Order: sequence, then C-alpha cells, then structure tokens
Amino acid sequence: MSERDQTNGKAAQVTAQPQEAKRPGASRRTLLGAGTAALAGVLLAPGIRLIEIAGAQMQRAPGEPVSGKVRWGMLIDTTRCSPDCNECVKACNTENGLSGGTAPTDSQWIRKIEIKYERTGRTVSAPVMCQHCAKPPCVDVCPTGASFKRADGIVLVDRHSCIGCRYCVLACPYKARSFVHEPLTEQKPDVPRGKGCVEGCTMCVHRVDRGQQPACAESCPEGAITFGDLNDPESAISRRVREIATTRIREDLRLDTGIRYHGL
Repeated sequence: MSERDQTNGKAAQVTAQPQEAKRPGASRRTLLGAGTAALAGVLLAPGIRLIEIAGAQMQRAPGEPVSGKVRWGMLIDTTRCSPDCNECVKACNTENGLSGGTAPTDSQWIRKIEIKYERTGRTVSAPVMCQHCAKPPCVDVCPTGASFKRADGIVLVDRHSCIGCRYCVLACPYKARSFVHEPLTEQKPDVPRGKGCVEGCTMCVHRVDRGQQPACAESCPEGAITFGDLNDPESAISRRVREIATTRIREDLRLDTGIRYHGL
C-alpha cells in the first residue's frame, strides 16, 4: 500500500523520548510555568484568554468539567468519502481561520490523501488530521509540557508554553502538526493562534465544549465522519464501530488513536 503524500504503513517509525529522559531547559520549564500563570489574564484575541482555552479546566458542556469518563473520537468511513470532495478541509479552514494554502509554511490541520493498493490497484480517499492518541508521542517529547492531552482524549497545545522547538512535529507519525511562521491577523476569537508556535487539529474543542460537532463532521455531505463518545456504548460512533470493521492508521505503533477508519 502506498500513499501520494507519504503517509503509509511503510513510513519510518519515530521513537519518542520517554518522559523521564533528561531534557534541556528544566529551569526554562519553571520560568515558563511562572510565565503562564502571569499571562493567564492576557488577551490573545478579543475576549479570549488562551490559558482558558488550552487549560485542563475547559468544559465540554456548561457546568460539566472535562472528565475521563468521555473519550471523544471520530470514525471516518472511506467508502463514503469522495476523492473530489474537500468540504471537510474547507470547513476546518473556515472554522479555525486557516488560509487554506498548501505551501510548506501554511498550516494544514486536516488534509485529504489518496491511498493506492499496489496489489489490486484500488484507491481510497481519506481525510487525515491529528489522531488524538491516548499515548501521544508529541506529549512525550515536548520539553515544556505545551503539548498535552485532556482527560477526554483531545490533544492540544498551550501556546503560552510552546517555545517552537518542533520536537512534536518530528515525533508525530501522522504529519499532523504545523508551525506558524508569520504574524497572524484577524484571528477567530475561539481559536487563538500565534507566530512561533506549533498547532494542529483541536477536534474543534471550542465547539465540542458547547455540545456541537467538529466542523469537519458537520460539513461532510456524505456523512462519512461520525463524531462522538467512544466510551459510551450507546453513542452513534460506538454502535457504528461494533457494526463495521475499523482500523487505525499505523496501528502497529499502538498509540490508541481516537480517529478510526473504515475501508482502509
């Protein structure tokens, strides 16, 4: 099996550094921690305090704190995904204020890839984004703790703590993280971004915490993306997972990703 953008089962595996390994800048982490607290009241975009957006105190519904009882995930049915359809990519760009460019310096939180099976010649189109791993390599290698996983499984980046080292970019086996090279203007109030920071799919956490679906799932005209709580056996996604065969990209890495695929 081969993929045009090099996301394939034969891709070289990345070995993440264990969290206990020695990392440069322990004192820097202390300073950044203090800086984060000091910046908690700084507005990065109108009406938005970044630490309120990225912190673990975020809520998935009014009055209900983030809890490990929930595991948010998505099931992508590639048999319903048309190669000519880019609605999920467009919706992601619009929702999060991304340019939609595909240059190396442009941020891409979700992209469509084409997979071709060498033995049969069958082709499959699939959207790929941050896979929201239960054991995220990006979190393991981050020297400041900027990359973190919420209790409900959503992987995020705290931009106050991100120093732009891009270790997480190298560690991610899904090529799912981008680096912001230029100053940003006209940002979305719910999606603060910043030059010099790493970013990637947040599973539209600002929407999820309001009880909505991620923009990509809501926009898909063929219903190829099912979003929901993987821990709830009665949720639509859990029922669908029981009914059809599913797999994860690079399942051999045993990262327990929150994004599953049917038809690969």
